[in-house]
Amino acid sequence: MHRRSFLRNTVLTAGVLTLAQQKLLAAFVDDPWKVNMLRGNVGIFTERGGTIGFHLSNDGIVVIDSQFPDQSKHLIDELKKRSDKAIRYLFNTHHHGDHTSGNISFKGLAEHVVAHQNCLQNQQAVAQKNKTEDKQLYPDTTFTDDWKTKVGKEKIKLQYFGAGHTNGDTIIYFEEANIAHMGDLVFNRRHPFVDRTAGANIQSWIQVLDKAAKKYEKDTLYIFGHAADGYEVTGTKDDLGKFKDYLNRVLDFARQEQKAGRSKEDFLKNKEIPGVVEWKGDGIERPLTAAWEEVAAG
Repeated sequence: MHRRSFLRNTVLTAGVLTLAQQKLLAAFVDDPWKVNMLRGNVGIFTERGGTIGFHLSNDGIVVIDSQFPDQSKHLIDELKKRSDKAIRYLFNTHHHGDHTSGNISFKGLAEHVVAHQNCLQNQQAVAQKNKTEDKQLYPDTTFTDDWKTKVGKEKIKLQYFGAGHTNGDTIIYFEEANIAHMGDLVFNRRHPFVDRTAGANIQSWIQVLDKAAKKYEKDTLYIFGHAADGYEVTGTKDDLGKFKDYLNRVLDFARQEQKAGRSKEDFLKNKEIPGVVEWKGDGIERPLTAAWEEVAAG
């Protein structure tokens, strides 16, 4: 057994050890999060929730999304190890809790929180419904179509191409590094959540992915909100094309089954989508439900 595996297993039974012994052993156990630097001082943080992106420069730090409160604190600790600069911006790709619940940890740290105007409205609506307004740090700066800034030598563009995963999905593009954070506009080989309660639309989503593929460079590196086990949360334009094809097939499947007179109940029993080979596992009922409802609505 490897040393780290042995120590990890030992820590799981640490209830029989003294506090000092537990702390000593815990120091040898891998952190539950990972930080990977990509290029151009842009990196990603993964733990629990949507993939966080960040950029470091002598002019300040930029962060994209915040996961949950505990995870955002881990991120902040990691950023402090790498830079003593202020956090200039916290960008939110959309409002879902696994991307914005950790915003609260940036209160008093981030100079500005920026998001699409629909993201703010959705975040407020959900917080009011769940009575969690006191646990929110809302965007103080919003936009409709695009917004841009410069931090250090990096030019950063926030762009909205229409409804997709929600009606407020923002793509954050680092021009010098040539990296685009897609948020949940891409689920890499994982069945997506389609939030129709927040304006999601699969047909529009397909168009958004097509616009993104045409907008950015051939060698742009993309950051994805989520990925299935065994797949990366970064990828290429080819991955955008494959996810777009997946969404097309989900919609086509719903159209065909409705035309054939199938019931929604029978449709949702499907365990696979015709022509789709890479998207497997749990969660298929989410896109099936959304596609059925979207087609039925006309």
